[in-house]
Amino acid sequence: MLFNRHNTRTNLISIFSIVSLPYDYHMHTPLCHHATGEPWEYARKAVESGLSEIGFSEHSPMQRDDFDDWHMYLHDLDNYLDKVELARARYPELIIRIGLEVDYIPGHESWIEHLASLHQWDYFIGSVHYITDEWDFDNPKKMDQWHASDPWQVWKTYFERLTMAAGSGLFQTIGHADLCKKFAIYPPAHLDTRELYVPFLEAVRDHDIAIEINTAGRYKDCREWYPHPDILREAAAMKIPLSFASDAHAPDEVARDFEMALPLVRECGFTHFCAFEQRRRSLIPFEEL
Repeated sequence: MLFNRHNTRTNLISIFSIVSLPYDYHMHTPLCHHATGEPWEYARKAVESGLSEIGFSEHSPMQRDDFDDWHMYLHDLDNYLDKVELARARYPELIIRIGLEVDYIPGHESWIEHLASLHQWDYFIGSVHYITDEWDFDNPKKMDQWHASDPWQVWKTYFERLTMAAGSGLFQTIGHADLCKKFAIYPPAHLDTRELYVPFLEAVRDHDIAIEINTAGRYKDCREWYPHPDILREAAAMKIPLSFASDAHAPDEVARDFEMALPLVRECGFTHFCAFEQRRRSLIPFEEL
């Protein structure tokens, strides 16, 4: 079965009965060079939105600061921690966790282990943005490489690396698990994408980590959240835990569309969402919201 490439219509039943929202664990800061607003402003928006807990997950430093232009520099790591502490001080009623969104690139595992040693992080989000050491395939500045590539091969390589990330033992949750659809470039319709994502989900299940529902995709060319409901249904059937993510790059994006994502994930079969503390996971029933 291939993904339905039209926008997914979500059932909005019981939106108005929702008292609070799941925790938003995927948020950025200006230290990644492509976000706006300070962490305390994200915290203020979270409080206004009725969240009781959030987490920051800046794009982690790479081994070289000139690796690309959208990761935090290593020398800004203390600044990142300080900014989050300021948000905690300004909004003590809000629990604020701190983590990193870490790029998984084969051969870079020791660097990720080094990053893990630098602080008592609450969680790492494992993401794949690079399908070669040079091509960050979700970068709009590099669309020429998409046009020169076979979409099936791009998707295949992406899910192979995502599967490796899930099996690495380095992460608590996996970010935007079908990011390869960002620009709405899909493999030919006769090819079955299920053979790409099922092995990934099996690796997630076998290594007891989570995936996230990431609501940022609705504002990209693909016009739907990450991952597709087909992946969510398969994950729920495998009893894979779920974290929530806005991928906010501005304060107004905190918990964006969570009130619509909740009915969708419940229809897909999820009954709980994840919380993280010091890289340990707990599960919270939706009924407790």
